Order: sequence, then structure tokens, then C-alpha cells
Amino acid sequence: MQNASYLERRGQLETYFDRTAADAWSRLTSDAPVSRIRATVRAGRDEMRGVLLSYLPEDLTGVRLLDAGCGTGALSLEAAARGAEVVASDLSPSLVELARERAKDKPGAERIDFRVGDMLDPALGSFDFVVAMDSLIHYKPADLADILARLGKRAGAGIVFTFAPRTALLAAMHAAGRFFPKSDRAPSIEPISEERLRQLVAATPSLSQWQPGRSRRIVSGFYTSQAMELVPA
Repeated sequence: MQNASYLERRGQLETYFDRTAADAWSRLTSDAPVSRIRATVRAGRDEMRGVLLSYLPEDLTGVRLLDAGCGTGALSLEAAARGAEVVASDLSPSLVELARERAKDKPGAERIDFRVGDMLDPALGSFDFVVAMDSLIHYKPADLADILARLGKRAGAGIVFTFAPRTALLAAMHAAGRFFPKSDRAPSIEPISEERLRQLVAATPSLSQWQPGRSRRIVSGFYTSQAMELVPA
């Protein structure tokens, strides 16, 4: 059973991405013109997606993969084009529907099973790899460790995810966000240092079968995120 803080934040994320920000995310993840600030975010996300995919085998034929928090489906499509059988899950019905539309007639699209719901739902099944791009960055450290442990129970070969690294720039952006009207605010991110994250993984008994592997930070204008993989210990 998920704890109260996880469920509260999950509800906030569902509301934000399905209602407040659905149109903005549709535009950001397309080829449509965007502002300079959003262009740096788009470029950063494109680079990060490439990093996460590079942590997976080049040939994904027969590999079962969970795209946890798939958004508009770009990572799912790239993984499926490399042969993966993908379950793409997201809380937002609007984003999942957009992902389905964008996947039509694309290489490998027939290997993607789009689902609306919680990425921690056991009914999604078991996987070789779990990938979570920028979908864990809003959860508190204790919840993050629990999420990784729950995903780890259903992953056989690896967990690839991003976290929000604790930097001065992110702290300043977080503080500035408090001045926006509540109706315009995204759910706050929860920065954590790589050292602290590694300590959390080591201190979580249910993650004892996993250990951190490669890690890489991407900084592109207003986009800052850090990739990490967990591999079998």
C-alpha cells in the first residue's frame, strides 16, 4: 500500500498534467515553435532521453520494458523501434491519448501497450527494464526510495530513471516558482544530491539486490536533470 504523501503528490500530478499543463506539454514535445526558455527544456529532454536509452541494450528484441510516466510517448516509441515490448503508463488520460495518436503508423507502434494509471500498479506485470524519465522528480526522498523498491520488485535487469539534482540553480528556480499564482504552478520538484540518493539506496533493505551504476547530469538552459541506473548487485 502506498503511503499518504505519495498518494497526495500523485493526485496533484494527475490534475496538473491532465488539465493545467496538457496543452503546454503537447506543444513542448512536438515540433511546434516554442519560446527560447521552452526550447532549452525541449533540447534538454531530448538529450536526456538519449542518455536513458543508451543505458539499455542496443537490440531490445523480446525485451519487456515499462515506461513509467510515459507522457506523450517519445521514449516508448524509440524503445519499441529497437524491438522492445513496451507498457507505457501515465497518470494523465490526455497525455496517453496524445501518445497513442502520435504512435500511429510509427515503426514498432504495435509493440506499445498504452495504459492510464499508476506506474506502481502490480497489474502492469513484470519487466526486464523499467525506465522513468522525469516522472520521479516530484516525490520526497523517502517516497522516491519506496518507489524504486516497488519498481525493483518487477524489474529483472535494470531500472533507469532521472532525479532532480540539488543545485543552486534549481533551488533558485524552486524559490521563484512560489511567486506564480497557485493555478499556474507545477507540483514542486524534490531535489536530492547524488550522494544522498546513493545512501538511500544502500539503506533501503528492499533495494539490497540493486546498486547504482552509471549516472549523468544534463543541463540545458532551464532544464536540469540527472540520469541514474540501478543494476543487479
